[in-house]
Amino acid sequence: MLKPRLTAIAHILKDHLNPYTKRLTFATGAALVAGIVAAASVTGTAIARSADFGVGQEAGSYTYGLDVSHYEPLYNWAASPAQFGIIKATEGVDFRDASFARHWQELGKKGIVRGAYHYGHPAGDPIAEANYFLSTVNAQPAKPGDLLVLDLETTDGKSVPEVNAWAKTWLSYVKAKTGVAPMFYSSWRFANIYGHGLSDYPLWVAHYGKEKGTVTPPADWKTWTIHQYSESPIDQNVSTLTPDQLRDLGRPAV
Repeated sequence: MLKPRLTAIAHILKDHLNPYTKRLTFATGAALVAGIVAAASVTGTAIARSADFGVGQEAGSYTYGLDVSHYEPLYNWAASPAQFGIIKATEGVDFRDASFARHWQELGKKGIVRGAYHYGHPAGDPIAEANYFLSTVNAQPAKPGDLLVLDLETTDGKSVPEVNAWAKTWLSYVKAKTGVAPMFYSSWRFANIYGHGLSDYPLWVAHYGKEKGTVTPPADWKTWTIHQYSESPIDQNVSTLTPDQLRDLGRPAV
């Protein structure tokens, strides 16, 4: 998700367990899939999980996942090795990803963990952006365990306290509306600067300079939930949690 965003160019330029909920415990077809050589369970050096976050998988074992947007409109989920997929749904208050509905429905058919993310703009109203995101996601069929994510990568010229307050407002509002603590996605550096006080929300951290699963959490977080370790040929991720544990972080059964 850190690659340049076509949507931001459309607006100006490409800009480009379960302690969280307190209630319940995502390109171009087959050629691209062939370029991703990944086992259903990726192994490597594990980061020890804090007891505060529950017990993850056996050390060295990861759950593999992908995230996509309109950049990968035809991604073939049926042939994918991914165990979870996260999809761009919205950005700001006037952009709905044209591929969201297709990806969402394909992931539902495949039956793996799925999530939706909103690309936030701190220059905007966090409540309006949150409502825009929720209305888009809620217009699609829901399943228990669907993940909700705030993707925050830009300051829009705002100060550290302003960006931090914006994130807190968006996250707390979505949590209040859904009963689920959304996941917070950002680069390691951005989260380290602007993420103070957000450790109540699961961390999805992008760090391409680290071998998968070896990134150290940025300030405030004791551990991370998902590590985005590569954006080539598609955004690739690993989680220390099992698929079922990831679902525990998502929306409850209705």
